[in-house]
Amino acid sequence: MNKIIDGVRMRTRWSIDKFRDPDNTIAKLLQGGASLDEVIKQFPDRFIAHEAFDGNVGLNEGLQELIRLIAATDGSPVKWDNTNAFIGVGDSSATPTDPTLTGLQGSNKAYKLMDATYPQRTTQTCEWRATYGSAEGNFAWEEFTVSNTDSDSGKNLNRKCISKGTKASGETWTAVLQITFS
Repeated sequence: MNKIIDGVRMRTRWSIDKFRDPDNTIAKLLQGGASLDEVIKQFPDRFIAHEAFDGNVGLNEGLQELIRLIAATDGSPVKWDNTNAFIGVGDSSATPTDPTLTGLQGSNKAYKLMDATYPQRTTQTCEWRATYGSAEGNFAWEEFTVSNTDSDSGKNLNRKCISKGTKASGETWTAVLQITFS
């Protein structure tokens, strides 16, 4: 007898790659679609760190937008594609993640459009990537999301709260989100 299991699982993995980049050379390469591996090989002395972390909470507003996209109902849903997807970072770790939240909660926040060629899909995994140059997102990175606009008015698919340090001027940080559906 076959067992039938209902449910769709959304497994997430975030990562941040940090570089010393006062002249924005690395930012321009990554935003243009260069791979992280290529940039690390080309500028090993500028590479600071790679940090990966799992998990997040799917937000109701994003999941409802996803259903509208799948079913082609309820007006004009907005995709999380190359022209509409933004990775957002903020400085609030005080507000616990809850599915009913909308947008980032911090007083400092920044949304960055996808790097060239992102998002990318392989089988059941989608990967979003955005690169913050020297003058962008310079505050404590405490919360993360992928949104379909460049502000809190968009539909945020998810939110992760975790302290990942303070980005300073002269640094480039690349945020990557992978979601695997099963």
